[in-house]
Amino acid sequence: MEQRDPQPTPRALPMAGVSFSAAAVLSALLSFVVALIVPSVAKDYESADWFKYLSFLISPVCIAGVALYAFRKGAVSPRTVYAPCKWYYFVIALLLQFGVLFSLSELNEYFVRLLELIGYKRSESFLPSLDGWNLLPAILVIAVLPAIFEETLFRGILTGGMNAGGWGTVPAVLISGALFSLFHTNPEQTIYQFVCGVCFALIALRAGSILPSMVSHFANNAVILILTACGYAEFTDLPRAVYLSLVIVSAVCLAGAVLFLILFDKKKNVKGGVKEGKKFFWMAAVGIGVCAVEWLVLFIERLI
Repeated sequence: MEQRDPQPTPRALPMAGVSFSAAAVLSALLSFVVALIVPSVAKDYESADWFKYLSFLISPVCIAGVALYAFRKGAVSPRTVYAPCKWYYFVIALLLQFGVLFSLSELNEYFVRLLELIGYKRSESFLPSLDGWNLLPAILVIAVLPAIFEETLFRGILTGGMNAGGWGTVPAVLISGALFSLFHTNPEQTIYQFVCGVCFALIALRAGSILPSMVSHFANNAVILILTACGYAEFTDLPRAVYLSLVIVSAVCLAGAVLFLILFDKKKNVKGGVKEGKKFFWMAAVGIGVCAVEWLVLFIERLI
């Protein structure tokens, strides 16, 4: 039986909007401070691993502070966010991410090629050294921490707040996915991150917990790091037969996982639209504006 109108938690929805704005503003401010200080104390810092790690840590640190504030204010309960769930959701999460990682990467590649037709220049890799044991700290900073803190913010506080506020499953999943993509301010990854955000939100709502989406998020980042460490900076660098096989199998996994979550796992589905949307969007407006400006500036820089 489908759920229709969950009992709203009055403070969860406004806190979701505030949390997004706070995370976006804090990340932008801290990045600005680092950009001011580091050049004056270090030379050739842009190629240094310590600077790359510092850059990757800015967002998780800011999000952790925002999440702690939301938990302490009582608008969001950690027990709800990190609630236990059925074991099969972890299996679905891995199948879902395997599908997104390879089949969607192929689609995103066509999107980037379209951007290149208007003069867009791809970004260069900003990863630290992944040689030998260097892979372990990279996995910790680039895979483990984002999986924990980004899922806490976007699926626990944002998507959870939308769900608690009575939003329908479809708008909650789509809007939280869009905000997840916008937060990363990476033009060439816009489609990929949007679909990842949608998938993470859907499985978090179905499972009633962010734990499966954390596993999925971690798997996405960790596999990319491991393949890069093995010499495959792009998935298309894999042997052609291997790459095509992965794309086909991953597409089947993605379709199967999505169909199951949408058609056969409706017990936590919520019908309806966006309730009290103005309350949320006013609170999130600053963060949306900051991220949109960053996205646009980066896009223009890569066109010049």
